[in-house]
Amino acid sequence: MATKRMPLRANGHVLSRTGEVEVNRVFDDVDPRVSGAEYFCKVCNQPPVYRFTEDAVHVQDPCPYPEGITTTVAISVPSGKLLVSDSLHPVFQWEDADPMSYDSTLGKAQAIRQMAAAGCAFGPADNCGLGLYRTGPDAYIIASLRLGEDDEPSPPESERLASICTDDVWAYSCADFELWKARGGDPAALGWSDTVVDVPPGEYRFTHHSGERGFDRDSADTVIFAHVERI
Repeated sequence: MATKRMPLRANGHVLSRTGEVEVNRVFDDVDPRVSGAEYFCKVCNQPPVYRFTEDAVHVQDPCPYPEGITTTVAISVPSGKLLVSDSLHPVFQWEDADPMSYDSTLGKAQAIRQMAAAGCAFGPADNCGLGLYRTGPDAYIIASLRLGEDDEPSPPESERLASICTDDVWAYSCADFELWKARGGDPAALGWSDTVVDVPPGEYRFTHHSGERGFDRDSADTVIFAHVERI
């Protein structure tokens, strides 16, 4: 069996961190086997179909999301009370038909849309500690703050309306407090990192960014997971 490391021409898919794979050829008349790559694209959740040339391994079909996925949803907050948490499960939850799909950007986007349809603005994040910050009239961000050159975070801590502890669930969840209660939520069960924020009543649009290509969770600058605005 001959093994050779070869460049991977991924055609927009996310399959290998290094951009290379190992190609194992068992017999000359048998198609090569590829190792060192994901079985499914981390963006579109589709299995790759490979084509082999002398100098590289090529993925036959392009990824349908070469720029990643920016997911935009809207929820209503008619009470003017926005409940902010890492998780509002089991009051709000999504159905995942494919156990592997949430590992992909597309699967996460599907979960975000399902949750929004039920009235909850949900977004996958990291174990990084998040906050809801006011950035202007009817404008907010959900972000992980970093210190600037003057050791001051941007936006300033004075604009923080809620903290979100992501130790257990790497996500944020926001919903109308009265809707959450009407669906069975128990205010007595809320913890220290669950916050009810007073906001102007209305419709709120959440634009979630972590599915975009080039999104850097480890940036030295403040990492914005979502922009929020009243529309």
